[in-house]
Amino acid sequence: MADPADWLKSAAVYHVYVRSFQDTTGSGTGDLQGVLQRLPHIISLGADAIWLSPFYASPMDDLGYDIADHCEVDPLFGTLADFDELVSAAHGAGLKVMIDLVFSHTSDRHPWFEESMADRTNPKADWYVWADPKPDGTPPNNWLSAFGGSAWTWNRQREQYYLHDFLPSQPSLDFANMDVRKALLDIAEFWVARGVDAFRIDTLNSYFHDRDLRDNPPAPSQGDGRHPAANPFAQQLHLYDRVQRGDIGPLESFVAAIEMLGATTVVGEIGNRLKARDGQGLARCYTYCLPRALLNAEEMGARLAEAIDQSPDGRIAWALSNHDHTRHVSRFGGHGGEIDQMARLSAALLVSLPGAISIFQGEELGLEEAAIPHEQLRDPFAIRFWPDLKGRDGCRTPMVWDGAAHNAGFSVGESWLPVQEAHVARCVAAQDGDPSSLLAFYRDALAFRRQTVEAGEGRPGAPRGEGSVLAFRRDFDGQCLLGVFNMSREMAVHQEADVPSDFSPGEVLPGSALPAEGRFDLPPFGFFVGRYKV
Repeated sequence: MADPADWLKSAAVYHVYVRSFQDTTGSGTGDLQGVLQRLPHIISLGADAIWLSPFYASPMDDLGYDIADHCEVDPLFGTLADFDELVSAAHGAGLKVMIDLVFSHTSDRHPWFEESMADRTNPKADWYVWADPKPDGTPPNNWLSAFGGSAWTWNRQREQYYLHDFLPSQPSLDFANMDVRKALLDIAEFWVARGVDAFRIDTLNSYFHDRDLRDNPPAPSQGDGRHPAANPFAQQLHLYDRVQRGDIGPLESFVAAIEMLGATTVVGEIGNRLKARDGQGLARCYTYCLPRALLNAEEMGARLAEAIDQSPDGRIAWALSNHDHTRHVSRFGGHGGEIDQMARLSAALLVSLPGAISIFQGEELGLEEAAIPHEQLRDPFAIRFWPDLKGRDGCRTPMVWDGAAHNAGFSVGESWLPVQEAHVARCVAAQDGDPSSLLAFYRDALAFRRQTVEAGEGRPGAPRGEGSVLAFRRDFDGQCLLGVFNMSREMAVHQEADVPSDFSPGEVLPGSALPAEGRFDLPPFGFFVGRYKV
């Protein structure tokens, strides 16, 4: 790491969806002891940090993102002692620990909400977003929940509606209330005291809303006069139910207050409307640029260029896949023997980008999106919109460790989501020790990134996508990092090369197609990533 004082500057963060990583109790659900047990895998990969999905006490309506106690571990995942043991082991192995802060809402079974909904005069009466009905009894405005239906639910005790961006059991906190912010800072301080090094702030753009509760306008049509039909949420332009530009200052102050507690850095999850440059107070902005992209050089180049332009000082964290999006090899259309080639190409792109990167568990194995039968769905979003929208279960299936073991080594019990037969052949045991495996390539790629500071630093020139080729160059302290990627599955391409011909192996990402006579000959899904002095 180039700068110990800013470890996230070029860090590779391994994203652990705790529920699906490793079960040690036979419950069929992953737990903190399971993360501890599998820590050697993360270490062998060459990650700099682990990011844990929520493990807090929860009714599990939204699988842990509906929190009833922010300072307690849900028994499903273990205990605070388990968390402390995991942090200690991670730190002992040189890994930083990042956890989610889910502060835009709580569970409706949180003590705060139970007090808030009792009446309009209690000490926490204004801790959530409450509003009177219109004269005809309907909700205050037309805002919609991302999970379907109105974003407002009637409460008979207060005779008011409360706001929820997601499920009705996830009431929105009123972040404008300073007592709320203080209580949330106390929670952050609790976890900093337990050794947490960084936080990812979940759904950052949901922390504020228009105080006048103005209606959202309709979204522009798709060009044929129609709107996406499956989820009405897409039929609105979300101007007023999400963070406004005037809210950026309070968000920056809040983040600064967290960092003053001793957490090294904060990563904000940036969604619609809130741009990366709007979150300059954040150490990094987690972008959806790549998780929503297709394997198309021109589209990918445009998305990368926009994200980099929106983050002029490099405050950005990249990912190809995560716990909310379709696994990228499936989104890119991969199948059969081409999955490994496609996964290598995308990993080569990821490790060559500036800023921090995140690797979602299983992508280092080339796992595809799982097809979950309706009767086995657990994601409330998927259940609501099946079969038009498949939801998030397909990327959350259990990690596969050993093809010879029950549930591929994930659990001796009945797994909470089914282990995928197609995944078993790609398990860790099948790839570990094979120098030609995708797992070995990820290890090589992260080693290249660690040894090449420029792989995580230096502002690039605008990425160019032309035909099937994406290319960019970054200069940093007299060094150049060049990346060239053929995103075609059908044809080899010839690309002019502006690089010396005498590369040494240590300067080139393994698997790169080396230039010859001033040009690259890139096979389908071929790439070159290397550095040289300028």
